[in-house]
Amino acid sequence: MPTQTTFDFTALKQGLEERDADLQLALYDDHAEVRLVDRVNTPRAPHVLRGRDEIREWLQDVCARDMTHEVQTPVVTDDAVAFTEACRYPDGTNLLGATVLELTEGRIVRQVVVQAWDEPQSN
Repeated sequence: MPTQTTFDFTALKQGLEERDADLQLALYDDHAEVRLVDRVNTPRAPHVLRGRDEIREWLQDVCARDMTHEVQTPVVTDDAVAFTEACRYPDGTNLLGATVLELTEGRIVRQVVVQAWDEPQSN
């Protein structure tokens, strides 16, 4: 079977928007690394996931949440992909994520996600 050398962005978008962890996971290299940066996991101390097992757990957790995902503003090249992702929980809380993927032979080898949520509303 020939090696896929182009990244399947359509599959990634579908996996994200349909909350399909398996479809997303299939796009990662076995030794991929994901760095998550947010209010708790700062740039100095990001949450780092290494390998498909850790990435699988994260994707399954995110996909199990009752929320919508919309991929926006994609930029796709042969060796990198960048996009924003607008998410919304049923209670109206919004999340905005910015993602950059590094690719090798059509597979995700490194990913950086910077994400921010709405602050809780005080009554």
